[in-house]
Amino acid sequence: MVVVAGLLALGIGALGLARADAPDPATQAFAQRLAIGICGTCHGPHGNSGQPKFPRLAGQSANYLVAQLKNFRGQTRGDPDAIGYMWGMAAELDDPTIEALAKYYSSQQPLPGRAGDPALSARGREIYQHGIESEGVPACSSCHGPDGHGVADFPRLASQRSQYILKQLASFQSNMRNVAVMHGVAQNLRTNEMQAVAAYLEGRP
Repeated sequence: MVVVAGLLALGIGALGLARADAPDPATQAFAQRLAIGICGTCHGPHGNSGQPKFPRLAGQSANYLVAQLKNFRGQTRGDPDAIGYMWGMAAELDDPTIEALAKYYSSQQPLPGRAGDPALSARGREIYQHGIESEGVPACSSCHGPDGHGVADFPRLASQRSQYILKQLASFQSNMRNVAVMHGVAQNLRTNEMQAVAAYLEGRP
């Protein structure tokens, strides 16, 4: 983790980060080089990570990405991977570079997800689209959209890695990621229900 952060620092030095006053096209070009050359180590050069523990960023909401990168930079997102990987990675990013990175990833084409167990995915679809009224769980689709592509500043979840989704739900449940609305939702979900939702979402286009 420290090594990766060190690589980022070296990469930023080599690419010349001081871009607060750079024109937008130059900042965007710099961010693309950063995304492909540094961020791509974990997230893939076009945001379609091949490693289940790291999220896919392709097609993600630009506003959501900006917010998360600023949370990492400000060290206000406290889940273990945020601390171990992203606090160091985001520490030297200025606002224009963060916005350009978000624009780059949001414009990339997400790869299709991987279909999981049909019965598990069917249960996940039911929870995602309709919630679980008896347990006080609202429909995930009310914020993340009926197709999982996100609504407004809520993130895209379609084709996201199930391992990553499960890890984030656990972080919301324990309040390591301090997001009030998701803490309330995750607290009322059983492990098998989380697994079902994650399997459903990974298989979505």
